[in-house]
Amino acid sequence: MSDLDKAITELRACRIIPETQIREICHKARELLIEEANVVQVDAPVTICGDIHGQFHDLMELFRVGGDVPDTNYLFMGDFVDRGFYSLESFMLLLCLKVRYPDRITLIRGNHESRQITTVYGFYDECHRKYGSANVWRYCCDVFDYLALGALVLGVGATLEPTEIDPSQGIDPVDDELEVEIIDCNKRVRERHPRRRPRPGLRRDGGGSSPGSSSSPPTKRGGNDNSGGAVLCVHGGLSPLIEFVDKIRLIDRKQEVPHEGSMCDLLWSDPDDIDGWGLSPRGAGFLFGSDIVKRFNHINNLSLIARAHQLVMEGHKEMFDSQIVTVWSAPNYCYRCGNVASILELYEDTSNGGVVQRNNGDVNRNIAAVSNSTPLMQGPARRYRVFEAAPQDPRGMPAKKPVADYFLVKLS
Repeated sequence: MSDLDKAITELRACRIIPETQIREICHKARELLIEEANVVQVDAPVTICGDIHGQFHDLMELFRVGGDVPDTNYLFMGDFVDRGFYSLESFMLLLCLKVRYPDRITLIRGNHESRQITTVYGFYDECHRKYGSANVWRYCCDVFDYLALGALVLGVGATLEPTEIDPSQGIDPVDDELEVEIIDCNKRVRERHPRRRPRPGLRRDGGGSSPGSSSSPPTKRGGNDNSGGAVLCVHGGLSPLIEFVDKIRLIDRKQEVPHEGSMCDLLWSDPDDIDGWGLSPRGAGFLFGSDIVKRFNHINNLSLIARAHQLVMEGHKEMFDSQIVTVWSAPNYCYRCGNVASILELYEDTSNGGVVQRNNGDVNRNIAAVSNSTPLMQGPARRYRVFEAAPQDPRGMPAKKPVADYFLVKLS
């Protein structure tokens, strides 16, 4: 067994590893992450996860429900640390798995992967308490600077194979094409939703050619699924400074999270029931409405935006005609909120035998304002797995003072 495998075994048992080994792992992780683009390309199938926030035992429950690495391909959308009691063990386990299986796990940056935020919300204090100095915190913060800002999931299927139902559940089968399925941690189907039929004048199938669009020859997987578009994953949301996905690729991400600007917005913004853009009560980022999301998805040929960043009591929440979804993966958040958590599974498109149409969507698409008659991209088939908090091990849990709420004024 290699030293890395031994470290993974120790971390899975929620035991800390030597400081020298953490430094070495962080160094190897930086070498991997520096080669990744700001927007990582991920091929379906993939399981998308929201905030973890140092709740280690719940991370183990997530792996139990969703499958272990490398058997399952995972994409974590940031906020690995702070608030929970085991931020260090959680982040280091994910980092070790990234080094061990670089093609089977993708980590993108959240707003808590920041020096300023971690000194307020617990990660700095945890590192100091467990190692007697801030060295480990510094190693981890150096890795934060190299995490990608988003991911683009390609080759996502539009059809979902139904899970076998226990007749005692009383769940009616879906005769039409299945779009959404919700399963609990015991693999019992909670809900099923067929694909919605398009309203008159509003197509959801993405069929036909959009004005000004162009087709390219079929290529091997790596292009967008032409039946459903790509799925963009970011931690927070959109930015008024970013109209195209390509603009995310131009950001210099290897820095502490700025207090304003496009990088800040991607990590701090939230969707809301407003028109256009609004000021965020968080003091960083923006609020953005349905019109912003639909226009962004249309001009970038996206079928869905997946994001985290906000507590959702049901574990997930779809908004704006299912054009954006919030995924939350920290059950019983802060050990007191009583919420459930979920993960989002997207599946591979096999309709064309592994060959899909490449259409990046960033060039020659109609960028006029989206109206009610603008065709919406068909959403990907998706399965949510909902799970509850794992039993906590009370040993080693420190007395924890309440942490401050988010700043309500501009970060400085």
